[in-house]
Amino acid sequence: MDLNQLRCFLAAAEELHFGHAAQRRQMLPSALGRHIHLLEESLGRPLFLRTTRSVSLTEDGAELVAEARAVLAQVEAIEARFRDKRSARSTRRFRIGAIDSAAAGLIPPLLTDIKAVRPDIAIQLSEDKTIRLLPKILSGALDLAFVRPPERPDKRLEFKPLLEEAAVVALPEKHALARRKSLVFSDIAAEPLIVPDRRSRPHSHDLTMKLFEAAGVKPRIAEVADEKQTIVGLVAAGLGGAIVPRWTARIAIAGVRFVSLKDSAAGPVGRLPLAAAWLRGSRDPIRAAILDVLAERLESYVAQA
Repeated sequence: MDLNQLRCFLAAAEELHFGHAAQRRQMLPSALGRHIHLLEESLGRPLFLRTTRSVSLTEDGAELVAEARAVLAQVEAIEARFRDKRSARSTRRFRIGAIDSAAAGLIPPLLTDIKAVRPDIAIQLSEDKTIRLLPKILSGALDLAFVRPPERPDKRLEFKPLLEEAAVVALPEKHALARRKSLVFSDIAAEPLIVPDRRSRPHSHDLTMKLFEAAGVKPRIAEVADEKQTIVGLVAAGLGGAIVPRWTARIAIAGVRFVSLKDSAAGPVGRLPLAAAWLRGSRDPIRAAILDVLAERLESYVAQA
């Protein structure tokens, strides 16, 4: 007795027609009949009464139906359990960290492109500041992070420069300057400014200060805030303007307009570097696949930055 014989028997018992049972099993009627004959021989009892017009179960055949169903159900449950275990092992959750502007601008198209070529990769995304993301790579809590590269990078980490994100000016939508298509630095030199805290966002803070320094004026700092969402919220409340990365414009807050910032030669100013970071010396085929997609599509991402 084997499982295939039991499956053939059960199909015939439920259909009471060898031709229909063979179609259900996707085999020839002769092959199905042979399996049932072998099962009857191994049991030493006939399971069907056959005539030229009909097929019916013997008493032993009727008794075997319930037992065959129970055996096959148990076999299918075992197979399903081990398939689930195999699937769980093959689908590893890949953990990515990203700063807020990258989470808003880079991550959505990147994950779309990754899913198109590697639908088996499950991504877990964490949004945080660079100073918090880099220690998570060192601790093993993250596999990859998109960060502002520090001035003094940790030698245990590897950094791959990706792009430079343009800066824009966030203004209350009713502000007179918010109607402009672009601004030069002299336009905002006298405006109250909301700046990021340097301890948590050194790149953004230093960028703002250096722009004012290059213009030869002292900024009118109205507020200092830690989170980008808070900064944009203060702008919406009319407390001042802010210089933020372009992708911050994707953080939807009512009452704020984002205006391009250019120098006197009509070129963009205030570029913020973005890099991919991971543990130096580590090997990861999923990370390699993601970096391959990133390299292939980087130009289109840069066009959006």
